[in-house]
Amino acid sequence: MRFSLNRIAQSFVIISERFYPDPFVFAIALTASTFAMAIVATPTSAAQALEIWGTGLTGFLGFAMQICIVLVCSHALAHTDLVRRGIEVIARWPRGASQAYALVAIIAGLASLITGALGLVVGALGAQAVARAGRARGLRLHFPLLVASAYGGFVIWHMGYSGTAPLAVATPGHTLEPVMGLLPVTETTYTFWNLGLAAATLMAVAFVCSRLGPPDDEIVELLADDAPVSTEESTSRIGIWATPGEALDRSRMLSSLLGILILAFVVSWFRSRGFQLTLDLVNWSFLSVGLLLARSPRHYLRLIADASRTLGPIVLQYPLYAAVVALITQTELVGIFSDGFVALSSPRTLGFWAFVSGGVLNIFVPSAGGQWAVQGPIFLEAARELGVTDAVVVMGVAYGDQWTNMIQPFWALPLLAIVDLNARAIMGYCFVIFLTAFACLGGGLLWIGAG
Repeated sequence: MRFSLNRIAQSFVIISERFYPDPFVFAIALTASTFAMAIVATPTSAAQALEIWGTGLTGFLGFAMQICIVLVCSHALAHTDLVRRGIEVIARWPRGASQAYALVAIIAGLASLITGALGLVVGALGAQAVARAGRARGLRLHFPLLVASAYGGFVIWHMGYSGTAPLAVATPGHTLEPVMGLLPVTETTYTFWNLGLAAATLMAVAFVCSRLGPPDDEIVELLADDAPVSTEESTSRIGIWATPGEALDRSRMLSSLLGILILAFVVSWFRSRGFQLTLDLVNWSFLSVGLLLARSPRHYLRLIADASRTLGPIVLQYPLYAAVVALITQTELVGIFSDGFVALSSPRTLGFWAFVSGGVLNIFVPSAGGQWAVQGPIFLEAARELGVTDAVVVMGVAYGDQWTNMIQPFWALPLLAIVDLNARAIMGYCFVIFLTAFACLGGGLLWIGAG
């Protein structure tokens, strides 16, 4: 089994290393292809498409800010002393290469169920820590596969605490509330079938990753000694409290007080509204925990500053994808993406085709919120006609979003920035994970049927 899976993976690795473009080039190519489809496949003229595209560039600015906040807060939390020490302890568990690859996938997957951004950061740190621990005991580990395993764990992120589509339809005032009302997360995320399917998919991905290790002569190890260093200054203790301002900067009490205040607001929110999650609440949760675990305000600011280096590609590319969303939603392309899948559907297969449709659209729109806005109305109407529960449609689109992230490199950017690899190094392995996730998630939705 190990040999056959490795041979399959190596075919994709060779192709990806030779032909896979940089994620920014990928975004430009998708922009051009969507622009061409809008002109050729719909009545939209080139001038109209240009107007739609240009005005659409600003369409995700508010949401992009939310994503940036969750990324930097997750990055800061993952780099706090307690979390880093925990990762380093766990990294010493594997006694063989197969265990190492599987462990990284599981660590990243469990963190992704808390929030996808945390899964990406913890996955990157876990891959580095496992590589260092393995090297210390003479275990040869293929670092690109460790990183691909970390990204593979991310394939279940939408099934957890921060899943965007389930949170969107649970938030008062969402765009489809007149059609479907509010759908609480207890009927989507926190159902037995969703959590069970998440566990099964993660175990399958971890197993596949454990069987993808290349022969010894093809292993690329982590060479740089990237052991974590303190983010505090190496200033001696003498004179550290030289000024009142310095004392305030280094006071853990101040950062803890702010963390407690934000946490009190989150608790108050849940007490007055029930378990009503929104993306903002997820962000404030991680901000509060990060502040509570930081050594001081200065320490937390430095953790945030370290995190900001992962945001550049995200900030640059989000407007391009926002413009692609505008081209899809404001022309007849949205029907091309979704109507054909709806026509194929029966009550038992609507969730599956929502999943496939969501996966296809995710290649063009790697934003779960944007995808739901595009596909939600079409699939909800079909659900009414076929007698399928709204939850199945919501989670079907969500599963599609997380599934094709394995071959859409946009969300790999924060992880790749931390480990200093390019997308070509991991995408061959990710394609095997992509096939594994299709079997698990697609099969699960066929089993769930109409709900």
